[in-house]
Amino acid sequence: MRKAYKFKLNPTPEQIRKIEWTLSMCRWLYNCMLEQRKTAYKHYGITLNYNKQATELPSVKKECPEFKEIHSQVLQDVAKRLQKAFDAFFLRIKRGEKAGYPRFQGKNRYDSFTYPQSGFALEGKFLKLSKIGNIRRDFRG
Repeated sequence: MRKAYKFKLNPTPEQIRKIEWTLSMCRWLYNCMLEQRKTAYKHYGITLNYNKQATELPSVKKECPEFKEIHSQVLQDVAKRLQKAFDAFFLRIKRGEKAGYPRFQGKNRYDSFTYPQSGFALEGKFLKLSKIGNIRRDFRG
């Protein structure tokens, strides 16, 4: 069963910085993975998918230690998001619709990240996010 929660959060200035930084790094990773797929197909005729790119994430963390500051499932979800964009692209082609190749994401187009299974907890008045901290929840409105 899938659950979703929606709260108004009151992060501290440091938590706001961490959230914005995480979004920026996830957007950068998404765009790099998209470029990797385009290049692999254009130059080598190789099709990359979620599994191939997700298995590279540990080596990405070794090469770019900043990614160690982001929960692993958040990074895996970036690859899933890109896979979902390609799945929708190929489905539109199959249906004969205007395809709309997946595009690079600018700051205004990549505004969320996901903890799909773990790395988060609801603890009283706080939402605990791994690598970000305990963010106060506002129960009003």
